[in-house]
Amino acid sequence: MNNIKVPHYDAFSPYPNKGNPAGVVLDAAHLSESDMQAIAHKVGFNETVFVVSSDVADLRLKYFTPGHEINLCGHATMASLFALKTKGILGEAGSIKIETNVGVLPIQFSMVTS
Repeated sequence: MNNIKVPHYDAFSPYPNKGNPAGVVLDAAHLSESDMQAIAHKVGFNETVFVVSSDVADLRLKYFTPGHEINLCGHATMASLFALKTKGILGEAGSIKIETNVGVLPIQFSMVTS
């Protein structure tokens, strides 16, 4: 568990350290919930999100504060999906479904041009 990389993403801002911070663990399938909790506590952000597999959706997101698991977090969701998309993990998918503790949510990606 000591070699887990937890990239820091700032949701809702193009500037480092100016958005809502979230830690993102992209490959968390091998981690237990107690591991996830310990990592979130060590990272210290308001939320750290863990990407795991799902039997009912394309993937599952699990959200932890330093003290406990929470059901859903908007900025951690945005951070994890941005990471997955920009690293090519989701390929060319225009939409996916994510499983959370509040249910399965549809996600639609769109390209924004300036």
